[in-house]
Amino acid sequence: MKPGGDRPSANVLGVDVDAIDMERALAHISSVLNGRRKGYVCVAGVHGVIEAQRSKELFDAYMHSEMTIPDGMPLVWVGHQQGHEAMRRVTGPDLMREVFKRDQFSELTHFLYGGRPGVAGELRDKLLARFPWARIVGTYTPPFRDLSSEEEEDFVRTIREVKPDIIWVGISCPRQEVFMARCLPLLETRLMFGVGAAFDYHTGRIRDCADWVKNAGLQWLHRLAQDPRRLWRRYLKTNPAFLWHIAWQISGVRQYPQKEEGWKPEAQHPAGPSVEGCISK
Repeated sequence: MKPGGDRPSANVLGVDVDAIDMERALAHISSVLNGRRKGYVCVAGVHGVIEAQRSKELFDAYMHSEMTIPDGMPLVWVGHQQGHEAMRRVTGPDLMREVFKRDQFSELTHFLYGGRPGVAGELRDKLLARFPWARIVGTYTPPFRDLSSEEEEDFVRTIREVKPDIIWVGISCPRQEVFMARCLPLLETRLMFGVGAAFDYHTGRIRDCADWVKNAGLQWLHRLAQDPRRLWRRYLKTNPAFLWHIAWQISGVRQYPQKEEGWKPEAQHPAGPSVEGCISK
């Protein structure tokens, strides 16, 4: 079970991944909003799970999330192996689309944080064209560096002025997870979603693939074909590492406890990412 909650979860190399489907994810989001609680939602895939093996900041961010949804089919397969037969893949782009689409969320206000220059504004325009009722109260494109103190204060002030119900964060894993965990207490918002490539999917910069490709766990190949220069090192490093570690976990050779004190850095990996300050990209 998730700490402090009553939802089943899968243990994926110690990362607590909600054993949910889209409808249950949306129901929990509605519950959090109706309960006037604050929280953040992580979207976990193979890359994030492996990064969490060497970054305590990222591991802790997953452990303290309101919900960590299974973005990759390998995580779903692990959940099935642990008895969570109803667990389904819930991707960041799909979840974002459903929140904007559903009547139950139509009164919410949204803020878009992330993307390359111009992407957040383009995403706003495309979302409004598709969902005219959407209430998008602002966008912010952070630089590819830590913000200065003045820039941080300006961003926090902007959020204080517009008070969005939801902040969508698209600055990629692992920085978006660490960003949300650190900054949520400072921001006047109710939910933050780290949706990574959703900004590029919904603006057409990344092409989607057929459902059978996703269900076969091969969407990474589709992504690699579109951006090989940036992604080949990531997949070469993370995919074999995931298979190696998950084989250890399933066989029982090694335990991966779902608690912070159980985290141990992998000796063969370098230290995790260092994210200075609250607002960074």
